[in-house]
Amino acid sequence: MIEITRIQQAAEYLRAAQRVVVFTGAGVSRESGVPTFRDALTGLWANYDPHKLATVAGFRANPKLVWDWYAERQAQLRTVTPNAGHDAIAALEKSIPSVTVMTQNIDGLHERAGSTDVIALHGDITRYKCLADCQGNPTEVVIEDLVWDREQGPPACPHCGAWVRPAVVWFGEMLPPGTFERAVALTEAADVLLVVGTSGEVQPAASLPSIARQHGAKVIEVNPHPSALSRRAHVFLQGPSGEVLPQIVAAMHATE
Repeated sequence: MIEITRIQQAAEYLRAAQRVVVFTGAGVSRESGVPTFRDALTGLWANYDPHKLATVAGFRANPKLVWDWYAERQAQLRTVTPNAGHDAIAALEKSIPSVTVMTQNIDGLHERAGSTDVIALHGDITRYKCLADCQGNPTEVVIEDLVWDREQGPPACPHCGAWVRPAVVWFGEMLPPGTFERAVALTEAADVLLVVGTSGEVQPAASLPSIARQHGAKVIEVNPHPSALSRRAHVFLQGPSGEVLPQIVAAMHATE
């Protein structure tokens, strides 16, 4: 049971804030039934190394294999919905002038819950781009506009003929141009950084709490277990986001 005083402290920080950044990781999506990266390697995929499936080299070596794996993950996502944690994050926009969500997740659940300013640090599994980024980085491709033999693997870029790939960040790749720069700028200007469901081990995003504290922001962490980021938090609330975040939102309005 979380101490009511810590819920109230988190609510007070948020109620006083003008600019809030919410930094989320796989734990939020897991509560909706979305497998984590390694959890997704089950059934037919259990014997594959994710580091070989989610790389440019792996895609070049066997584009159909990688395409089929992502197609299965997309099919899984169509069966899930945002949870109470996603909904509570979206609800913050009703009380706080500026709320930006920075997520390591690629599933689009924050947007589906109603969050309007979402920075997808690692891309979006529902979007596609040219492998060669022939028209600039990224060169987005709408696959619904293409006709190709789906049994043969990915389609070809309509501009240059290179393979079309998921618009996600693979191992060894940089974040999309300008993405992390905007994340840092918003974190530096934030009054509160709300960290939810991330282990804090994936760089460069894991540096955001330190950046927030250096610039005077309050850091609130919500996680089922202490993480690598917990020591940087002003308030640590242990529990699932779908349970803890609605309590914080309710406490924000308790004195209204």
